Amino acid sequence: MTNDDDDLLMTPGPTAVPPDVLEAMRRPPVNPDVQAEFGPFYRGLLDKLARVYETDDDVVVLCGEGILGLETAVSSLVEETDDVLCLANGIYGEGFADFVETHGGDPLLHDAPFDAGFDVEAVKETVESNDFAAATMVHCETPTGVLNDFEEILGVLQDAGVLTIVDAVSSLGGTPVPTENIDVCLGASQKCFSSPAGLTTLSVSDAAWAKVEETDQDGFYASLEPWRGVEIPDDDAPHLPYTHAVSNLYALEASLDRLVDEGLQSVYDRHEEVAMQCRERGRDLGLEPVAGDDALCSPTVTAFRVEESASDLRARLESDHGVVVATGLGDLADDVLRVGHMGYNADPERVEVTMDALAALLG
Repeated sequence: MTNDDDDLLMTPGPTAVPPDVLEAMRRPPVNPDVQAEFGPFYRGLLDKLARVYETDDDVVVLCGEGILGLETAVSSLVEETDDVLCLANGIYGEGFADFVETHGGDPLLHDAPFDAGFDVEAVKETVESNDFAAATMVHCETPTGVLNDFEEILGVLQDAGVLTIVDAVSSLGGTPVPTENIDVCLGASQKCFSSPAGLTTLSVSDAAWAKVEETDQDGFYASLEPWRGVEIPDDDAPHLPYTHAVSNLYALEASLDRLVDEGLQSVYDRHEEVAMQCRERGRDLGLEPVAGDDALCSPTVTAFRVEESASDLRARLESDHGVVVATGLGDLADDVLRVGHMGYNADPERVEVTMDALAALLG
């Protein structure tokens, strides 16, 4: 039995937070609304975030958990009666359609099996036979551990003049994301960045900003409009739409420093290696990833099929071994056990301890 304070948190977000990131939160916060030193700090933070996004587009940080970014993107870009293509092979892809309906748009759900990717030609036919204002999609469907390859589909949408909104919350910072072909790319602090939950990140293209400007906004907090044209002075406090979460920003900066210092390619390689380690150990135990084919498996989370036993295994891993993982979601809640190996947890020793504990239960 392990003391709760010593539990090994291996969920697919929130992840364990490195000691130096926690320490960064202990810094005395400045007042971001009046103190001049916040301006250069915030500008530097955004520069580091853009490096991790690998983009020249504007980047924005919102106060709120990652779901805030999904709704903000939809509410900012979708007007009433807009047709929106929602690519879905999982719960989060389907959830985008709910946001579209909430904000008055008309979603067309293009489904694919939850353990498979999308047929490019089928998507192309759908795009050519409709007039979509935007399209939504999920890069890594965390509940099933499927990483979607959207390179060709993004090209199809770009050629058709369709704005693209991509949920990369569980992949950004752990595997390459084709941000150069994405209009709004969504991330979150508590996944591969291994920062505390509480911040949403976005990259926003010029085309997306233009659509924001022409779209009637029906809210404030979940809107990009207040952030459009915000200037960050070199020697003064910026005029942000609201008081930012400074301590969370300090933590995010420390997390970004870790990624930048290691080098993004090294970070991506590390995630690939531990993901393969996790899948191989699982297969040795007779467990298959939901995604099946390694080409579909995410390097940030592995979802194992464990028919009608996920809840029991999750509870016993925590109570007997002090290892915290997650079950599936929705219809797969008790049939899937998920191991998060993203960010700070993309570590061979942490994965080995997790799989040893699972082996002890299954042996």
